[in-house]
Amino acid sequence: MNPILWHKVAAVSGMAALGLGTYGAHGFKPQNPVYKEVWQTASLYHLVHTAALLAAPLTKNPNIFGGLLTTGILAFSGTCYTVALIEDRKYNKLAPFGGVAFIAAWASLLF
Repeated sequence: MNPILWHKVAAVSGMAALGLGTYGAHGFKPQNPVYKEVWQTASLYHLVHTAALLAAPLTKNPNIFGGLLTTGILAFSGTCYTVALIEDRKYNKLAPFGGVAFIAAWASLLF
């Protein structure tokens, strides 16, 4: 994959992060307020790691770094958004894999 394409992935992810964050701040009204915090966590990790995606072309292994960050965003933040929206924690099985993908992405910068 052309390393510059990671900027396009970051653009799409950034638009999604801002849209979902805005919805979470202004439109999301869960019955249990704990799920508002889950949504905020998903939104924070989504936006922070989207910003990191912008640096993917500058890394030694842009496809590994970008791929792991994208996997983390989808698995961790996606799971958290789903759990918050459905208000049921039984759907949180992928979140730990997303967290591991985030850690692996940052660790990939060491090599």
